[in-house]
Amino acid sequence: MQVGSAAKADAGSTLTRKIEDMTTAWGGILPERKSGGDVYYYLLAVLAGSFAGWLDIKVGDLLLTATVVLAANMLLGFVSPRSPWRWVILVGVFVPVVEWLAYYFLLEKPTRAQIYESFLAFVPGIAGAFGGSVGRGVVDNLFGKKH
Repeated sequence: MQVGSAAKADAGSTLTRKIEDMTTAWGGILPERKSGGDVYYYLLAVLAGSFAGWLDIKVGDLLLTATVVLAANMLLGFVSPRSPWRWVILVGVFVPVVEWLAYYFLLEKPTRAQIYESFLAFVPGIAGAFGGSVGRGVVDNLFGKKH
């Protein structure tokens, strides 16, 4: 008979083992993680956000910037659907950051309104990331492995 913390540790490992052993009709309860991680996706998100910010400075069209942010987030949400909010933050934050950097360091001086409206890039980012994530779930359900 086990006493004290050894019994609690054994009960905790039993619970963890039982959750990992549980399955559904299509596999385990917890989604499988890739071994390589999402490092390249993070780099893609930073590049896409920087490109969207640069495009907003050079062209000055918020709709074009929103379309680039939407497409980038949709792609990232599709290829890595786990926690799509991180793509919204990572891509969306670089639009105002690039605007701010251009204001202080370049000869391009965006207007104050252009800097404030660059924060609107988060709105299509939310739709794109979560839409891509849901789209990935639909594709996985329709064309997943047959048992």
